[in-house]
Amino acid sequence: MEGPSGARDPRVRARRPRRLHRRRAARRRPHRRDPQGVIPDKRLGQHFLTDRNILQRIADALEPAPDDVVVEIGAGKGSLTDELLARGLRVIAIEKDRRLAAELGTRKAERGTDGLTVVHGDALRVDWQAMVVPPSAFRVPHFKVIGNIPYAITSPLIDKALTPPLPACIVFLVQAEVADRVAAPPGSKTYGALSVGVQAVCRVERLFTVRAGAFTPPPKVHSALVRLTPLAQPLVAPEEIVVFRAFVTACFSRRRKQLRNVVAGATGHSAPRVAAGLAALGVDPMARPETLSPDRFVRLLRWSARL
Repeated sequence: MEGPSGARDPRVRARRPRRLHRRRAARRRPHRRDPQGVIPDKRLGQHFLTDRNILQRIADALEPAPDDVVVEIGAGKGSLTDELLARGLRVIAIEKDRRLAAELGTRKAERGTDGLTVVHGDALRVDWQAMVVPPSAFRVPHFKVIGNIPYAITSPLIDKALTPPLPACIVFLVQAEVADRVAAPPGSKTYGALSVGVQAVCRVERLFTVRAGAFTPPPKVHSALVRLTPLAQPLVAPEEIVVFRAFVTACFSRRRKQLRNVVAGATGHSAPRVAAGLAALGVDPMARPETLSPDRFVRLLRWSARL
């Protein structure tokens, strides 16, 4: 309110903009609980899958066999865990949220579930491979990995799952965009370092899309289920995997540059020398990284190591 001269009357308290009231109300509004009364932890990227039909399809995608030992990443409230146990599988359920891990442990004790082991911890730090396989093994027939993966840690979790000893099968529910990248063919816009790193050691299947509404709370994007089956004869040897990933990542960090310049930057050799070597390999020195298939990247890595 203003006085006769146009100045604001100091006796009248100014009204706050309505938007500020809305913001404060939003801060006071409690987090939405899921149907079982659990408040999802945003810091952990928790979105609980509640559609039982989808849970059953995810469990079936693992192609379970009676002797399987399954490591479940991010067991949450145990909805997928129950589906796995119903199929007679032994499950090692890893859960970072202390509340949910304790709840899973309580349910195990109440039900007398012998086939379930609950591990409270970060799946990126827990040595879950050592829990199920001998240290000398490269690939274990009845060891499988499954999980509804928090979007923020998808790539490092895939890298860990594909570090020997390899499971017989990996089934991950991930962000749909990530699933597209993992399965992308050479030359496509989504083809990149993640595509090459996974396809060099696995057969990749993008099985189906899961709409955001199947989760509580619903994420902002859709998800997709991918199945990764390690190849009987991977393109890279176990001792090459770490170096191969670093090499491919370096190449795609300059994806719009020509290969001769990309490889020269990654290896420290001159562009003319690299161009001559690429031509001898039957690779166009002026091509770009996204046009190379995973096997070409492997040949390129081994050739560059001899320079």
